Amino acid sequence: MAGAARAEHDSEKAGAAADTRAAGDGEAAEQAVAGRKRLPLLLTLAAVLLGLDLLTKTIVVAQLKPGQPIYLIGDFVRLSLVRNPGAAFSMATGMTWLLTLIATAVVIGVIRIGRTLRSVPWAIGLGMVLGGALGNLIDRLFRAPGPLQGHVVDFVAVGWWPVFNVADSAIVCGAILLVALTVFGFEPDGTRAGRKEEDEIAEEKTV
Repeated sequence: MAGAARAEHDSEKAGAAADTRAAGDGEAAEQAVAGRKRLPLLLTLAAVLLGLDLLTKTIVVAQLKPGQPIYLIGDFVRLSLVRNPGAAFSMATGMTWLLTLIATAVVIGVIRIGRTLRSVPWAIGLGMVLGGALGNLIDRLFRAPGPLQGHVVDFVAVGWWPVFNVADSAIVCGAILLVALTVFGFEPDGTRAGRKEEDEIAEEKTV
């Protein structure tokens, strides 16, 4: 009787472990399917932001002249055409070629990471960074004074803040989102750090 009871208990335990593994496999399969859907989201958002950046720059270059700002809200918010050889918000001027190479590396890195993404918030953040990086990279490659030396078109001025553009805003907002996701433990694979550890502990106890 004791042997039969022990065998039955072991059988139930093995069955529970098998169910846990099956559930884990099913969850992994679902996450893999979800992961394949994140890259299109990332690329779509990047394309929209890139298009918006190029459109606004084209309009500004055609309608504004340097030194002749258009005031929208008093002196606080204005449109002012500036050719920026530096990074976002006019930083690192004089290092245009290096910034071009860095932007190229960022674009390649984001696309490679995006192929493995399973998290929607991470896809949004990286999509914003990618769209902004491409927008400014195109300026550096195709605008005067020449390839790798092109000056970025900036046109939005708010108070004392350096003049910026749509691409700058996308990069900064995307970076802030990615930092927040990292701080709060949200992983690119769609899991959350603390919850993942709890699930692993619960699985070990079940087994």
